[in-house]
Amino acid sequence: MATVTSTRPYHIIIFGASGFTGQFVVEEVARSAFEGPSGSLKWALAGRSRHRLEGVLNQAAETLRKPELRTEVEIIVADVSQADSLAIMCQQGLVVLNCVGPYRFYGEPVVKACIENGAHCVDICGEPQFLERMQLEYHSRAMDSGVYVIGSCGFDSIPADMGILYTKNQFKGTLTAVESFLTIHTGPEGGCAHDGTWQSAIYGFADSGSLRKLRKKFGHQPLPVVGATVKKRGSLFFSKEIDQYAIPFMGSDPSVVRRSQRFLYEGHQELPVRSNTTTHLYCLTGCLRAVTQRCYIVVLLMRRGLARQENNQLFPEFFSFGVFTKAGPSRKQMEGTSFSLTFFGEGYAEGLDPSQGRPNARICTQIHGAEPGYVATPVAMVQAAITVLNEPQFLPIKGGVYSPGAAFARTTLIDRLNRHGLVFSVKRF
Repeated sequence: MATVTSTRPYHIIIFGASGFTGQFVVEEVARSAFEGPSGSLKWALAGRSRHRLEGVLNQAAETLRKPELRTEVEIIVADVSQADSLAIMCQQGLVVLNCVGPYRFYGEPVVKACIENGAHCVDICGEPQFLERMQLEYHSRAMDSGVYVIGSCGFDSIPADMGILYTKNQFKGTLTAVESFLTIHTGPEGGCAHDGTWQSAIYGFADSGSLRKLRKKFGHQPLPVVGATVKKRGSLFFSKEIDQYAIPFMGSDPSVVRRSQRFLYEGHQELPVRSNTTTHLYCLTGCLRAVTQRCYIVVLLMRRGLARQENNQLFPEFFSFGVFTKAGPSRKQMEGTSFSLTFFGEGYAEGLDPSQGRPNARICTQIHGAEPGYVATPVAMVQAAITVLNEPQFLPIKGGVYSPGAAFARTTLIDRLNRHGLVFSVKRF
């Protein structure tokens, strides 16, 4: 099994660069090339079709007005179904940015190839079953090879995971619980997402029973509970904090946050911050709110087997009421979209014993950024990779499979995100 070595031609390889999200990751790497080790990032594109990858490079060169990209950036042909091609790809790079999903079908061969060939792996997966299974099955192997496999480094779930760490660091005392609310603002052009995201979600919801069985295999002991019980939320509820109705967030954030808090408790003896699986919420503005609530109904039907999984895959625009389309959002739609993620935390003021009485101190923090799926996600993914390259001394000691909060808790990732438009701030104490 190969170990990571710095004598490789590329710092970063973007695998799946010709996909819808991958093309925006390419542009973000090009923008951030000066942030690589020694001030220069050596990088390459990888995927099944050289022709399509050349098209992505041409588009990036035109969009960014960087004609040199056409000649300076190399192309590697690799296919997730061909193990030899993945091995050759991984042997050439320090970090592989895996943009090929749904990860439940295509992610494991990349993780395996990275570990066996000594390349770190960063992905933007929002599928809890895949993320947790990779940790269960590959953590020890990744540690042995010194490889870091860090999943969910996009909008799912760096804002939620790092946002809780930021809130904890800003809190003057002992933070015990956080409730977070997501607001997506769309402009006059409206907004939508690519159907690849919809497919990943549908397969995950349809197989939620397997996730419960998977979690039993870890044999985790319950984490300690300090402070008041986190309020459980219904499928649709009114929040006094934001003065509007909200619905639970059903993506990977709750799973990712729990994994990070467990790592920090078991590895660093830090008191875990509780965030109930129904406390990360969509609070969408305008007509998008009503549309998303209708999508939520479809997902509930999926969970109960009342809507066919195949139909949701083949006709995402119909079943998602236009929120997910095969074409994805236009650049104009993306320019008019932004998000804010607000955290309401509570705990105990400095000098007070967290085991005594009810929480008596509060904090409100926020992350604000541009369009989450194809602007904020590439920023988060690329900055995660650059942090791996530039700050290995602050990562967990031996490699392994980690969530973002576990991997980057001791790094300057939040500062890097701040400089790239994902702004963390304290709203009030």
